[in-house]
Amino acid sequence: MTITLVPQGAPVMLGTAECHASTLVSVSDGTYLCAWFGGTKEGNNDTAIWYCDRQNGVWQIPKILAKVSSEPHWNPVLFATANQIYLYFKVGASPKVWRTYWMQTPENSRQWSQPAELSPGDIGGRGPVKNKPILLSNGDWLAPASIETKKAWSCFVDRSSNQGSNWYRSDLIAPLKKNFRGKGIIQPTLWQSQAKKVHLLCRSTSNKIYRADSEDNGQTWSPAYPTSLPNNNSGIDLVQLDNGLLILAYNPIAKNWGDRTPLILAASLDNGSTWDEVLVLEDRVGEYSYPAIIATDNGLAVTYTWQREHISFREFSVS
Repeated sequence: MTITLVPQGAPVMLGTAECHASTLVSVSDGTYLCAWFGGTKEGNNDTAIWYCDRQNGVWQIPKILAKVSSEPHWNPVLFATANQIYLYFKVGASPKVWRTYWMQTPENSRQWSQPAELSPGDIGGRGPVKNKPILLSNGDWLAPASIETKKAWSCFVDRSSNQGSNWYRSDLIAPLKKNFRGKGIIQPTLWQSQAKKVHLLCRSTSNKIYRADSEDNGQTWSPAYPTSLPNNNSGIDLVQLDNGLLILAYNPIAKNWGDRTPLILAASLDNGSTWDEVLVLEDRVGEYSYPAIIATDNGLAVTYTWQREHISFREFSVS
């Protein structure tokens, strides 16, 4: 089977002073919402959560959606259900002291609730850390999470059985120690292959994308093991289409803190065992990173950091 991604229109640039870590949802009324953190520089106290939406094919003027304190804000994640849109984001001077906040709005109103802590008292960050939650076949929500301490990075998964009212975290998912280098793994992206079987890919400090698998809806996980996919210790994201096709957005660079270019899309027809490059999003010198990818009625849509100056939005049909 040949997989073809056909661009739908020219790339669109959204921006604030410095932009990073975008997130995207497609809403049933045909609009898109995109959010990111922006400010003078990542980690500065003036960073806030920005967003804009696309109405009738036109992106609106970006505006601040959340600024709960004078601390830096990070890594927004949008998640849409049948009638609600949720936003999760991190607040704190650094990842080791992050707190997770959340907001929601009815799908058709954009009347956002006031930000509230997802897990009051938690330090390090609960809920989704960069990539979107998924809805399991049993109705549970599964959020890809991770923590970063001075000594180690570790992934885990947060699960909710009551539409986000309560969350229950898995144990930390450790990488296999054989030949592993660096602090660890963070920022997973999730998919479900069949009933109870869930999988994740994650960023690592060991030059490869790592994978872990669960056979009980994400309650317990295998140790994370290396895939054949290179990783530059930068963010990745994946989407599963209705036919089971997996599309992964990532930088194919096998070097810890390596270049964040090129940025490509790869596809898998065998549940992530093998991958084929299907499209180059960016291959110029610079930073093209932290993709967010979602399924749409017509195919898929992607946003990513463009030189820290803009968020680039792209749409594709799939055949």
